Amino acid sequence: MSGTLYGIGVGPGDPELITLKAHRILTSCSVVAYPAPDDGTSFARSIVSEFILPDQKEIPIVIPMRVERFPAASVYDEKAKEIAEHLSAGEDVVVLCEGDPFFYGSFMYLFERLAGDFNCEIVPGISSLMASAAALQRPLAARNDVLTITPAPLPDNVLLERFKSGDAIAIIKIGRHFSRVRKLIEEAGLLHRAGYLERVSLDTQKVMPLADVGEEKAPYFSMILIYKGAEDWIKGLEMPNSEGVS
Repeated sequence: MSGTLYGIGVGPGDPELITLKAHRILTSCSVVAYPAPDDGTSFARSIVSEFILPDQKEIPIVIPMRVERFPAASVYDEKAKEIAEHLSAGEDVVVLCEGDPFFYGSFMYLFERLAGDFNCEIVPGISSLMASAAALQRPLAARNDVLTITPAPLPDNVLLERFKSGDAIAIIKIGRHFSRVRKLIEEAGLLHRAGYLERVSLDTQKVMPLADVGEEKAPYFSMILIYKGAEDWIKGLEMPNSEGVS
């Protein structure tokens, strides 16, 4: 019989935010695969490093971190074949995914290549979006509020339209787009409603009003949350300005 492919969300960074189910599956599979950059360690693996067993086989899925678009399809094609060999041999394979596997997760690219031939199970995880709202201590949305999630690389006119139409906005994939996005938020008159979050749930976490951030760029693991909906969460609520977590 073929093995099962598991895609598990390992959360935003704090190992204590891994679900019991994800932990059980991780420690029971003979093969562990995970995304990794070509210039450093795998963040997904680092989250669960204390749970990985010495006898487990590891498959790093190395995607070069480049400003220009890298043809990642060939990497996923190659790694899907390698994983398929283990599955065909009857070995269960678990693929680690930062946050949640199907919320901008790289696991979906392996899923589309392997789900037609092998049994697959998805274990949801706590996304950075949920973790950021908790760290900011401000609800994301309520009642009939429309929550808009928008990647920062989108063109200016598209971002401004998203800012206009959404009641609550989460801006992800900020990185080198930070300065441009901050100016657009200020142009939209929403700077005082925006919170900036960086490396949420880690010891290096930063949470502060966006207006207090002076950098020209932000790390990959950062997010901006804006609320302009019907609830009166801004008035009378002091936005936390903190670094580090307990």
